[in-house]
Amino acid sequence: MEHTLLYIIVALGISIVINIVLKKLGISQIIGYILTGTLIVYAFDLREVGHSHELEMVGEFGIVFLMFTIGLEISLAKMGTMKKEIFGNGFLQVGLTSVVTYLIAHYLFSLNNVSSVIIALAFSLSSTAVVLSYLKSSKEIYTPYGQNATGILVFQDIAVIPILILIGFLTSEGDENITTILMHTLGSAIVVIGILFVFGKHLVSWLLHFSDSSELDELFMGSVLFIVLGASLFAYYMGFTYSLGAFVAGMIIAETKYHHKVEADIAPFKDILLGTFFVVVGMKIDLNIFIHNIWLVVGFFALVLLFKTIIIFILLRFSYTSSTSLKSALALSQVGEFSFVIFALAASGGILSNNLVSLLVLIVIFSMMVTPFFISHINDLVEYFIKEKDMAVDMSALAQRSDHVVVCGYSVVGKFVTKHLEELDAPFVVVDNSNKHVKEALNDGIEAYLGDASKSSILSALHIEKAAAIIVTLDNIDKKRLICEAVLKYSKNANLIVKVVSLEEKEKLKDLQITTVVDGKLEVARVLVERMLSCQLKYR
Repeated sequence: MEHTLLYIIVALGISIVINIVLKKLGISQIIGYILTGTLIVYAFDLREVGHSHELEMVGEFGIVFLMFTIGLEISLAKMGTMKKEIFGNGFLQVGLTSVVTYLIAHYLFSLNNVSSVIIALAFSLSSTAVVLSYLKSSKEIYTPYGQNATGILVFQDIAVIPILILIGFLTSEGDENITTILMHTLGSAIVVIGILFVFGKHLVSWLLHFSDSSELDELFMGSVLFIVLGASLFAYYMGFTYSLGAFVAGMIIAETKYHHKVEADIAPFKDILLGTFFVVVGMKIDLNIFIHNIWLVVGFFALVLLFKTIIIFILLRFSYTSSTSLKSALALSQVGEFSFVIFALAASGGILSNNLVSLLVLIVIFSMMVTPFFISHINDLVEYFIKEKDMAVDMSALAQRSDHVVVCGYSVVGKFVTKHLEELDAPFVVVDNSNKHVKEALNDGIEAYLGDASKSSILSALHIEKAAAIIVTLDNIDKKRLICEAVLKYSKNANLIVKVVSLEEKEKLKDLQITTVVDGKLEVARVLVERMLSCQLKYR
């Protein structure tokens, strides 16, 4: 297209201006990109281009790089610890939401069985692009509700594969039955994951080591792009989504020492392509249909938001607090970007009419546009609706506290720390953002509170400025750094004591004015030598 360069320059200019204004207003950049896409389409009459397969492919790679960065956060070991959030909560959420949506579509709106199934499956998905973008940028991904939302979103992205297979089966006129197709898909999945983890892991480690040792940043960056795109393309050729291949590649790199460097280097590509994805979403908006059906779109969106929130809240309430459950439910209440693919495939196969698909796409886009406005205020919304005070959340008893020790984290090391503090008869409190750990502490007769120690409101309630010391016992280096940054920002003279388990962790914290960094391996070595010396003295 001869005017392509002009369109790109105008789009960049419009998005920059809009996002600067929205930034000042405290509104998500996602809205700016969507508005840019709509303005470009109607300014240059590019409505047909908005449905261009090539443009959609470019935008889709924004999701690919986002899923890659999520994979970097979820190593195999962490996935093992998150199996409840991913496979338990995720499966139940997709299943229950699909069943309820099917019943509403079929019995309330009199749609046929096949159409109802397609809509139910599409509406069971949430927006990975919107939700994870916010959770990562706001650091909420490390909170209990952030972990729940991430786990469910990961399962949803996995669930897209069988959903697309089902739609392909419904639109196919071939002789293969659904059992044969599912067995073939399962076999392909085993092959893909096996090759990526068994052979790909060694290749990835060697390639990153080789490129890093060259001390050429562009060679390292090229290697990372090769890994992401190669894994994505391999998964796609095996019948899966690009995103799944990128996610697995991220998990593989998460097992190496390069994962933090890779995440930092890949961020600009992810942000640019993710912005392109939302511009493409904006280009799909048909203002004529939207204006004539605005109340219908808003009504359906409200209905979807309501029943998805209720279903997810009830599902999570059995295991989590009301606050955490409602935050997770609200965060996942919209409809996701993979719905575009589902509706497009269903329309091309004649399962759904074009008019119905146009309306459904507008509902999805509207939900993705509204979500950034309220997701950043989820904490305030939940505090407004949930008034009860949990003994683990109410910190009013700390109002007059001073010269106390604040122990951040009640896992293995945290428990030993509190045991020694009790032996010294030192006053202390425990703060942890895991409901399970807080319950364990309370059952052990320890004063413990549920909260994220990286939040200034929690630090204020704990009276960090009056504390004798703050001991950080967490294992996750990212959470550890967030807490240290928050504590030092809140009280620069705080007596901050942090546990590290490797030189790499120590290196990541060296720029912070931490009072004492305790190297676990170094302390073990010192104790071993001390014990050896005491044994020698005993037998002399």
